[in-house]
Amino acid sequence: MIVRSTSDLAPVEWGNGTSHRLLTEADGMGFTVCETLVRKGTTSALQYRRHLEACYCTGGSGEVVTASGDRYKITEGTIYALDQNDAHYLIASDYEDLRLISVFSPALRGDEKHTLSPDGFSQY
Repeated sequence: MIVRSTSDLAPVEWGNGTSHRLLTEADGMGFTVCETLVRKGTTSALQYRRHLEACYCTGGSGEVVTASGDRYKITEGTIYALDQNDAHYLIASDYEDLRLISVFSPALRGDEKHTLSPDGFSQY
């Protein structure tokens, strides 16, 4: 049995926020669970080419925007799933941080960080 708390872990600074990687590849579960904070007023261009990701909003608000421009509001209680390795923009509102529980399959190593730039989507 694995029992772990965010207070047991140093957060990973991933670019526009932090991620507590609660389960990683080393745990042998085949998936990763993270508590993710996206800082207010930020936009992150992201794509996971080797992982599928689902995010459940536990607080704050924002949007997820597809590369083709489709916009979806994210508020507490909303889940979105990137089931096609979708390139997307994750946007936190201007007035509050966005808080997510993120699940990745297959599992992350746990030390991955984004390289955010205006040139394209950050990948890992």
